[in-house]
Amino acid sequence: MEMEKRNEADIEVIHSWSAPRSLSTSLMYSFAQRDDMEVLDEPLYANFLRVTGVERPYREELLSKMDSDGNKVVKEIIFGPGQKKYRYCKHIAKQRLPGLTDELLKKGKHFILIRNPLNILPSFEKVVAPSFLELGLASLVSVYSELCELGKPPHIIDATALQENPEAALRGLCEDLNIPFQASMLKWEAGPKSVDGIWAPWWYKRVHNSTGFAPPRKYPSPFPSSLYDLLEQSLPFYNMLRHHELKRSYFIKSPHPKLPNSANEKLLVWVGNDIVPRESAKVSVFDSVVQGGDAVWEGIRVYSGKIFKLEEHLDRLFDSAKALAFRNMPSREEVKEAIFKTLIRNGMFDNAHIRLTLTRGKKVTSGMNPSLNLYGCTLIVLAEWKPPVYDNARGITLVTATTRRNSPNNLDSKIHHNNLLNNILAKIEGNNAKADDALMLDKDGYVSETNATNIFLVKKGCIVTPHTDNCLPGITRATIMELAIKENLVVDERRVSLSEFHTADEVWTTGTLGELSPVIRVDGRMVGDGRIGPVTQRMQKAYMKFTAESGVPIPTYQEC
Repeated sequence: MEMEKRNEADIEVIHSWSAPRSLSTSLMYSFAQRDDMEVLDEPLYANFLRVTGVERPYREELLSKMDSDGNKVVKEIIFGPGQKKYRYCKHIAKQRLPGLTDELLKKGKHFILIRNPLNILPSFEKVVAPSFLELGLASLVSVYSELCELGKPPHIIDATALQENPEAALRGLCEDLNIPFQASMLKWEAGPKSVDGIWAPWWYKRVHNSTGFAPPRKYPSPFPSSLYDLLEQSLPFYNMLRHHELKRSYFIKSPHPKLPNSANEKLLVWVGNDIVPRESAKVSVFDSVVQGGDAVWEGIRVYSGKIFKLEEHLDRLFDSAKALAFRNMPSREEVKEAIFKTLIRNGMFDNAHIRLTLTRGKKVTSGMNPSLNLYGCTLIVLAEWKPPVYDNARGITLVTATTRRNSPNNLDSKIHHNNLLNNILAKIEGNNAKADDALMLDKDGYVSETNATNIFLVKKGCIVTPHTDNCLPGITRATIMELAIKENLVVDERRVSLSEFHTADEVWTTGTLGELSPVIRVDGRMVGDGRIGPVTQRMQKAYMKFTAESGVPIPTYQEC
């Protein structure tokens, strides 16, 4: 004969952790519809009121009717005997106070329900005055962190997922809790429930009118300006948890792409005056780089504990900033220190690439006018583990784009600016042609460069490269020209027609990101015999040797 009550070891406890006003009661009602589930509504509430002394309209009634001994509640109620297979415990994170037994987190299955404070705060003050402590998002982060330390990282679900697609969200949650989904979870009867806590008349009026998860309102109510500071305090905690939200198709609309190098998932990035984690590396929507691509940048490589051509890159960065009339810029030494600190913090001493950006800075209001930039420039140091982006062993292919390279009549390419639409349009053409990059012509039809690199050809042993009237005078380009002269090779800098590249013996491109990349096909025409030529190989070796020997040492780096 089946026992009337299951033993403690037989019942599986499911802990739901959330902040107030997070659809936690709706989710509790959902689980209460299951035929294998019993439900507890905030069993630690009385302990919370006793220990903290906070006032509530129902305080005395609650303390008289609920057990306020937290550890006794954990042992005898939360983990006590039950009549069904599962017990669902709805917890508000701030109610987990110091002094409670560790068993609360060590036992059972846990998940965290989150909701954007932008949606929580406007309705919060109807019962109690909103505050950072009352909202309890810091407590929710603590629950998450402690569960991770116990080796039990909890699943996280955003309330928006429940509103937009309840069945998919509930199926996903049940799957991750390793319990079967039941269709009954999607609906419940309106009105008060037997599982409601004593506080229900004050907090549950709206959910009592519901019969399921309602879709989010298309247009929200105005956000009270009096709660703006509290929103700013709370959002970082919500965003931290949201970053760890379940990354499944039924929870998010956009894909969570795989990174080209998984080592870059936990980067530290310099933004402004601080080093922050990858997901926190953001600039203001008022920053000039967002408002109009108004910034300058450099790509820099790190080899064997040294930063290659650092001084030359900084020369060009500051020249570009001066040409664009930037003001309130960091000093050269401050930029170098930011680079050093970012590399050291990331432990990047080799095979790394730095995207160094200096924006005109944040504006006081949106607009194009540089006079609106009153905060000073914004410095960004983005260092990544990144080998050369092209296949330098087998070679790359190019196609000629219809998009022409900017002329100095319009925008001087010697300014290394962030407004790269000219290059991007050409790159789109290259992508559509399934080529590695696109060759760009100048306004007169002569070859200028590719969408991302400078370009060279070899004909009868002579190296030829376009002049820089309509292209960036690349630092890698200049390095290759100097090395070629040291190799006793002839270098001719002049106008070069497209047909000369079609009939060249060898072709290569140069740039910091790709180094020296052989080109084996241009516009469908094989370059030479289709293999990497002898001059190209010679220059690759000379460049590799030079990068290994030169550069600015990174402080604290020690060769093994």
